[in-house]
Amino acid sequence: MVCLGNICRSPMAAAVLANRTSTWSAPKILVDSAGTSNWHVGEGPNPPSKKTWEAAGYKFDHIASEMTAARMEKSDLILVMDRSNHRNVLSLTENQELHGKVHFLRDFDYTIAGDREVPDPYSLPDSAFEEVLGMVERAIDGLLQELTR
Repeated sequence: MVCLGNICRSPMAAAVLANRTSTWSAPKILVDSAGTSNWHVGEGPNPPSKKTWEAAGYKFDHIASEMTAARMEKSDLILVMDRSNHRNVLSLTENQELHGKVHFLRDFDYTIAGDREVPDPYSLPDSAFEEVLGMVERAIDGLLQELTR
C-alpha cells in the first residue's frame, strides 16, 4: 500500500496515483491518504483541490483521516509533501525500518533539482492548485517509472 501524507495536497496526489494505477495488476497499488494532524478528520477534500483534480479528469473519493504508526506498518511506501509532514510522520515511531518507507513525493520528480517540497496552496487562487497538480503529476510519473523497472 502507498500512503500519501498531508491534508490539502495528499488527496490530490492520491487521486492521481489511484487513477493512473487503477488497471494495474502487478504491482497492485492500493492508495491511502492521511494527514499528519487531526484538524480535518472526517471531512471531505478541500473544495479547490477536488475541483482541480476533477477538472484534470481524476475521480477520487476522500474523507480525511490521520496517519498513525499502525498505518505506517501496513504501508510499503509513505510519500510526504513537505519537511513538516516528514518530521511529523517520523515522530510517530522510533522504528528505523518504518522510517525507511518515508520519502518526499518529489524525490521521484527527476525533472527538478533542489527543493523537493510540494507547496501548500491552501487559501491561494485556483492557479496555485493547478501548479501543485503539475508537480504531483511529474512526481507520480517518476514513481511509476521506478515501480515498473
